[in-house]
Amino acid sequence: MTVIVLTAVPPGLRGHLTRWLLEISPGVYVGFVSARVRELMWDRIVEYVADGRALMVYATQGEQRLEFQVHGHDWTPVDFDGITLMRRQTAPDYVPGKTRRCNNTTPAGEAPEGATTRDEAVWKRRNTRRKFRKKD
Repeated sequence: MTVIVLTAVPPGLRGHLTRWLLEISPGVYVGFVSARVRELMWDRIVEYVADGRALMVYATQGEQRLEFQVHGHDWTPVDFDGITLMRRQTAPDYVPGKTRRCNNTTPAGEAPEGATTRDEAVWKRRNTRRKFRKKD
């Protein structure tokens, strides 16, 4: 069995895959194909994926009985003592923006006017991303 998951790919590629696989959900394709057809499909996916992402899982011989192929994705397959695991690239929660540093001319414990601390910057960013905001 072969499962392919596509994200942000051109519609022509999605239509091309429906020749051999069933689209059970938007961007998710499932079916039984030979190894040759699977390899040719993967080559076509890598060729036309553009800025999108592709993930393919298929059945093989071995302890896990499946294998992964990834293109343009945050998840990468990693061999860990003979077992393939998916490792996700992590990014820090806080990326420093335009915060000013306190200079030594202000009294201890006081920040200059307009300066923001790290915690204030993080909470401001989180509040702007909230889906449901409190009504004022």
